[in-house]
Amino acid sequence: MTRLWNEPENFADEMIDGFVRANGRWVRKVSGGVTRSTRSEEPTVSLVIGGGSGHYPAFGGLVGHGLAHGAAMGNLFASPSAQQVESVARTSDQGRGILLSYGNYAGDVLHFTEAQDKLRAEGIDCRTVTVTDDIFSAPADEKERRRGIAGDLTVFKVAGAAAAAGYDIDGVERAAILANDRTRSMGVAFTGCTLPGADEPLFSVPEGRMAIGLGIHGEPGIDEVDIPTADGLAELFIERLLTDAEIPAGVSVDGARVVPILNGLGSVKNEELYLVFSRVAGLLEAAGAEIVDPQVGEFCTSFDMAGVSLTLLWLDDELETLWSAPADTPAFRTGSVDTGSLVQRGDIDDSVADEVIPESSDESRRAATIIVSALEAIVTVIDENADELGRIDAIAGDGDHGIGMKRGSHAAIVAARESLGKDAGAQSVLASAADAWSNRGGGTSGAIWGVILRTVGENLGNTTPVEAAAVATGVSAARQAVMDFGKASVGDKTMVDALVPFAATLDDHVASGDTLVDAWSTASAAAQNAADATADMMPGMGRARSHGEKALGVADPGAVSLAMITAAVLEVLRGASNH
Repeated sequence: MTRLWNEPENFADEMIDGFVRANGRWVRKVSGGVTRSTRSEEPTVSLVIGGGSGHYPAFGGLVGHGLAHGAAMGNLFASPSAQQVESVARTSDQGRGILLSYGNYAGDVLHFTEAQDKLRAEGIDCRTVTVTDDIFSAPADEKERRRGIAGDLTVFKVAGAAAAAGYDIDGVERAAILANDRTRSMGVAFTGCTLPGADEPLFSVPEGRMAIGLGIHGEPGIDEVDIPTADGLAELFIERLLTDAEIPAGVSVDGARVVPILNGLGSVKNEELYLVFSRVAGLLEAAGAEIVDPQVGEFCTSFDMAGVSLTLLWLDDELETLWSAPADTPAFRTGSVDTGSLVQRGDIDDSVADEVIPESSDESRRAATIIVSALEAIVTVIDENADELGRIDAIAGDGDHGIGMKRGSHAAIVAARESLGKDAGAQSVLASAADAWSNRGGGTSGAIWGVILRTVGENLGNTTPVEAAAVATGVSAARQAVMDFGKASVGDKTMVDALVPFAATLDDHVASGDTLVDAWSTASAAAQNAADATADMMPGMGRARSHGEKALGVADPGAVSLAMITAAVLEVLRGASNH
């Protein structure tokens, strides 16, 4: 279990503070993560990486010369927000383009893509390469759906070396894509990991058994076997990674050069890893492969998980040159870096402009007061149910839904109150809450709740009375915006399964002449029924997709929390109508 913390919800922030204090030679703290404390004399393409905290040395530990220029660091097992990514990218930008690279997870894709869109809108050449190395997360013919695990290191290292070598943005992107195409990984676990403050691990493995195909966020494995010997584990790795389907196109194992990376996931000792690696090396050589620069240690962890992964990077001449190039970061160092050519960076401006509050009408400000009350009710219901939301999320996901919703809703109410105190109208209050929820909540739920609040606000405006029709139109628009943003459909076992019937029912009943309270009451009941029905669904999106059968019999946490929120807001609307 994780033993040391102060307040669990502050763990990531306090960890980042300590990391920066200990590694000031390489990194500086900026809003959203860290950036390099030095720069090369000549500007280069900037590589910005990132993901949730809890995986050290990924991601901040890989920032430094020859590797990443900055890392957006999210909360525990939660993707960084779009605001965090954008902030780190801006402070790392040198004017030659930015490459974003990260593991292929739903929340990361949503937030990094939003940040990329904002940067591109300002004329910054920003590209993305997602890491998709985990062979158990999707079939070989659907590699684009695979998630990223310890193969992050190979893609980041190659891209960072390409940037340091002076490649332009097209070249850095091409090298990163090539590295990803030639990287394969698989992992196993003997015990689950425990988030700070949690009483139980995110998943458990029976004594004497080993889970195969686990995720680095605590997602359970997709198969389970008896714990093998060290040699037996090595043989399992090589058997699975050297199948014809997993050998990259154009590679023949006999005569190929390969970088093996044996990664400890948190509590497996290096001595144990060396036992496994001895057999891994022997098997690769017996297959005719030439081992180049092997790596054994911790490169992508999952808190205290007892687990191991093996990554294979199949080299060509260019990849070998880039992999072998010097790098100097807090956690990964190779070769000899000419530090004399590095220049200390001056002051880094990561400040955010003060919020500008548009003019608003008396009617809109009165509605804004009710909105703040609704957000207060949301905070209360999420606080009361955060542990249960985390529990059901851990069954087939990563267990962070409750804590993410808690962080997001608390940030939203603080921002909303501040805007209301400046005489903001309904739209401005919701926009402030949306930005804060997305930024602080992180993950998929943070992004989506940001979309919901912002879209509803856009339909309410700041100067017009807030009537039932406007609310229903806003909720319907939010439904469509969420589906466009997250690409989920009804039946995928996500929040959308509750949001769609909620929006449709609300719209129908308002159009039929019901009051907002009556229409909301009926719609909230529809959302609850739909959320309950997700228990019988197989997941089609998100991290639970790889573990469908484990999710059967348990409702989707995003749908459950949406239904809870609609019920809490109903009580606020009833109170407002009485007054």
